[in-house]
Amino acid sequence: MSRLFILLFTLAVAACGSLPEAADPTSDAPELQGPPVVDFHDAESYRQALQVWRTPHDVNAWIGVKFRYDMARAMLLSETQRGKSGQLAIHLPHDFFASPSGVCVDLSRFAVETLRHIDPQLKPNYLMIEFAPMKIAGNTLRLHWLATFKRDGKYYFFADSKRPGHLAGPYASTQEFIEEYAKYRGREIVTSRELESYERKRRTLASKQSREERP
Repeated sequence: MSRLFILLFTLAVAACGSLPEAADPTSDAPELQGPPVVDFHDAESYRQALQVWRTPHDVNAWIGVKFRYDMARAMLLSETQRGKSGQLAIHLPHDFFASPSGVCVDLSRFAVETLRHIDPQLKPNYLMIEFAPMKIAGNTLRLHWLATFKRDGKYYFFADSKRPGHLAGPYASTQEFIEEYAKYRGREIVTSRELESYERKRRTLASKQSREERP
């Protein structure tokens, strides 16, 4: 066995050992992250970023370095709090760029709208995942959002608040990704849909919740 093969094998084992076997199912926040990505194109403004970035990988790399999860905002956007105080505005892409902190739907909106600007041929969309409901600090959390695009007949998924900077794919179908993702998250996925907008589904769920709460 060559010394080069032994070295490569050792490095591969070490790399696999550093990854978490499964995600924390009680949160959409990122797992412990390794060293920050350094090979990315930064910009002084969102307008400049739209001129500099050309691919999903450019957007994804920036997300991996810049994104910070906002747990307090996650609670405000939970079904429980929305039922009490109504809808909370999702960050606009240029606001998110200036202060890249938020939750899954903020991140996916940034990714989808940015990618639609720089490479619309990829037909970026939202992937809405509905988990079996879970209560955290008395708040019901159910929905999770990612960005998706299709290239050369294959599906890709990114802008995941759980794995910022991770681009999953290629997959032959969305269902293939969903089955793998359910195992990774350790949560039952009730349903999933690819959507053009996050707003339509949120309005539908709000109306459904309102009907269910009526006596």
